[in-house]
Amino acid sequence: MINLSKNSKISLEKNGIELKEITIGLDWGSIKHKTFFGLMNNDEAVDLDGSVSLFNKDKKEIETIYYNNLKSKNGAIKHSGDDRIGDSGADNKDNEVISINLEKIATEVDTVFFYLNSYKQQDFAKIPYSKIRIMEGKHHNPKNVFANFNLSADTTFSGYVSMLMAKLKRAQGSRWEFTALGQPIAAKDIAGTIRLIQSEYL
Repeated sequence: MINLSKNSKISLEKNGIELKEITIGLDWGSIKHKTFFGLMNNDEAVDLDGSVSLFNKDKKEIETIYYNNLKSKNGAIKHSGDDRIGDSGADNKDNEVISINLEKIATEVDTVFFYLNSYKQQDFAKIPYSKIRIMEGKHHNPKNVFANFNLSADTTFSGYVSMLMAKLKRAQGSRWEFTALGQPIAAKDIAGTIRLIQSEYL
């Protein structure tokens, strides 16, 4: 398994063979609060929305897959649905899962962005962790984790409620390059994130 750091890039191939299908797992924790003189923990539910936006070379948004649109038009990308709580402890289970058939992604798509928006506008500095991992194949099987990218709460995240997690960039023909981002951004929702991607990240 490859452990990624911010801005690290990998080609989606194994033993020289391109991966045809991958599954992206998004995982995050609920916010911890100390109660009763610090002797007890109280969990605050964290409703993060994992979304995927597809863009062409001209920065035009082609499609966005999110909690209200769980499947791309051609079926290449599928979303498991909305998680509104987060984990009370590290359980190695993904809150939201996105399956991708790389071969079926429309040829006009040049870049694919994965991002998180805090529906309740909860500060990312207070969310204990967020993770993204890539699994081989179309099924959610943690035994087949290809690469992993972990983010812990950081003071530099303070004041941000949206984050770019990663992107896929078409390299050549059917080949794709994956980049871990972990970049907090000054957007409040999905629409604002799309506009910011178009103006600053494409």
